[in-house]
Amino acid sequence: MAKDINWKPTIGLEIHAELKTKTKMFCSCKNDADEKRPNINVCPVCIGHPGTLPVINKEAVRNVLKVGLSIGAKLADFTEFDRKNYFYPDIPKGYQISQYKHPLVSGGQLSGVSITRVHLEEDTARSSHEVGDHSLVDFNRAGVPLMELVTEPVIHSSVEVVKFGEELQLQLQYLGVAEANMEKGEMRLEVNISVQRSDLEKGPKGLTLGTKVEIKNLNSFRSAERAIEFEITRQVEILKEGGKISQETRGWDDKKQVTFSQRSKEDSHDYRYFPDPDLPKLKISEVPEFDADVLRSELRETPKEKRERFGSKYGIKESDINFYITNIGLGDLFEETAVLLDKSELQLLSNYIVSDIASLNPDVSMVKTESVATVVKMIVSGELSSRGAKDVLKIMLETGEEPKIIAEREGLFQKSNEDDLIKIVNKIVSENEAAVAEYKNGKLSALQFLIGQGMKETKGSANPNVLKDLFLKVI
Repeated sequence: MAKDINWKPTIGLEIHAELKTKTKMFCSCKNDADEKRPNINVCPVCIGHPGTLPVINKEAVRNVLKVGLSIGAKLADFTEFDRKNYFYPDIPKGYQISQYKHPLVSGGQLSGVSITRVHLEEDTARSSHEVGDHSLVDFNRAGVPLMELVTEPVIHSSVEVVKFGEELQLQLQYLGVAEANMEKGEMRLEVNISVQRSDLEKGPKGLTLGTKVEIKNLNSFRSAERAIEFEITRQVEILKEGGKISQETRGWDDKKQVTFSQRSKEDSHDYRYFPDPDLPKLKISEVPEFDADVLRSELRETPKEKRERFGSKYGIKESDINFYITNIGLGDLFEETAVLLDKSELQLLSNYIVSDIASLNPDVSMVKTESVATVVKMIVSGELSSRGAKDVLKIMLETGEEPKIIAEREGLFQKSNEDDLIKIVNKIVSENEAAVAEYKNGKLSALQFLIGQGMKETKGSANPNVLKDLFLKVI
């Protein structure tokens, strides 16, 4: 459906990401997203038994502070944990420990989007509804450290949402604080959408504009994009007909490709937040491990910094750089091989990594950088044709053999000796008199045909430039 340019969507995001720690947020149970057996990583603390006392996971706090530093945000000096009270089967205590008035991180920016806050809480259990007429609850996830990042409502399209989400996912992975695997539920998006006329002063009198609707638990960027597009269209149609948008929480039905109403949207006072009496208040400056300079020294390169460095240092194509940002192992292979080559050879190296080596899906840690560099130098020197290089790389990655040994055994060294090739050229000319006549009459493609016959005759081992010169001489 075509977009109505008279209506402007405004979007804010709440993104949850499970943090990569050994244990859960407030107990010593294992934090393991790969555990398939239900209710294995549980204890009286994380399943809410009366009389149990939570203990703060220091590494989880450190991870959120690192995220804050990486987005240029303000780190709190004082923070505390609050009880967010609501009932749902996957909340074992009847409340969730979260942060309300005093988040760990405030402000910052990522991918051009302003951040409101980043705070720390515990994840819920996981409900499933696939069996019979009842639901099952797995408490393995209950209590896992969960980072929540909230953006300002400054996004205006589904494309911007996906761009931001992908960049945040990369940022968390590069920092080493989260795997953020959406298929495992380690990262989930919640989208707040409202629409209003772009020409408010001309808008129909009495329309309710800008009422926010939340779409919960979007577990892929594709789902997020489609849910946003559907919801914008739904709201615009209601408003154009003179209706009102209900402030509510909606879900996304991926099969039907529609949003659906779940419940009326709660306000913060509905949760009856109050400081958790069982947890200490934190003065960040009093904990040596939380010192900003210490944390900053541990920060890894961010995707943005890596893009800038690759562009200035290596001068390769932007599309290749973006490939290396998301394929970290192959990016490392490029960098480790690049030091063995001249800068003029780096784009050629990148071409073969991005296309040929990537398609072979090797164990990158086992690939010898010296061997890859040797293949590139053999191409530059004319020892290998493009076709020969592909064959050498394939065998090299399968066997670990040296490139020159492979080229010798397989007859892949490119032939450039005119004495060896002139006999082949004469043979092809005598067998293809029609093509020779066409070339003489001005059909340039006939020459390419003859060169192709020469490459076929030599099984790709001839130097095409030498062949071209010899055909021109003979013709």
